[in-house]
Amino acid sequence: MTVSQAVASRINELLAEKKMTLYQLEKRSGVLHGTMSNIMYGRNKGVTLSTIILISRGFGIPYQKFFKSPLMADNFDIE
Repeated sequence: MTVSQAVASRINELLAEKKMTLYQLEKRSGVLHGTMSNIMYGRNKGVTLSTIILISRGFGIPYQKFFKSPLMADNFDIE
């Protein structure tokens, strides 16, 4: 799994947990729709830490919690 795939999977996991839509997350986080689509559909090779921090804020969680998931293991295929 690549880093980008793991981030997209983690976002989906948190969307289900928080009972949110992707649109709601975009509005709450301030991450543009195009950027979020690129993350979710694997059209980018990486995700910046600043974007993950914004996404975490949109979920109302500290960014450290975003990384607390088996999905975020350190055995990534680096693009």
